[in-house]
Amino acid sequence: MTKIVLASGSPRRKELLAQIGLDFDVQVSFVDEQITKTKPDEIVCELSMQKAQAVFDNILTEDVIVIGADTIVYNDGKILGKPKDEADARQMIAGLSGNTHQVYTGVSCIWNGGSFQFAEKTDVVVYEMTPEEIADYIHTPEPYDKAGAYGIQGAFAAYVKKIDGDYNNVVGLPVARLYHMLKEYELI
Repeated sequence: MTKIVLASGSPRRKELLAQIGLDFDVQVSFVDEQITKTKPDEIVCELSMQKAQAVFDNILTEDVIVIGADTIVYNDGKILGKPKDEADARQMIAGLSGNTHQVYTGVSCIWNGGSFQFAEKTDVVVYEMTPEEIADYIHTPEPYDKAGAYGIQGAFAAYVKKIDGDYNNVVGLPVARLYHMLKEYELI
């Protein structure tokens, strides 16, 4: 049986893959990310492929499928990664407040003899937040390891008015689409 390797240390991605019943190992990619694209869907595909390729190149067995993923938040023409500090987190959350933004996740799968990749986009509408609500939120540990400075599955859920698209994509991995792509390529 082909071994699946997730090229990510994200606890959320691990939970999502386990949730759909896939058996997998984790090997974190420490690739130096190089962005040459400009469109958000192309950027996440490029970065997810870099992560998957770096792990694939370090695995000695041929019978493996490596899954790489990258998620960004795109708001008002800007890419929001993980906040650098409290001020950065405050600015990101203030920008999301009362607006609609997009979450893009790129997924790349590599195996001996093939690969595929795709990008998933979800629109997220956020309620208007008061300065006090923003301050309270950024003083939790939640914003600091997530693109866009929030986790939809955590306390920030109180401010999400609606989403249009895949909820799991916003969490960090569109597992339904990934599962069906793996089936389509007869990898599972």
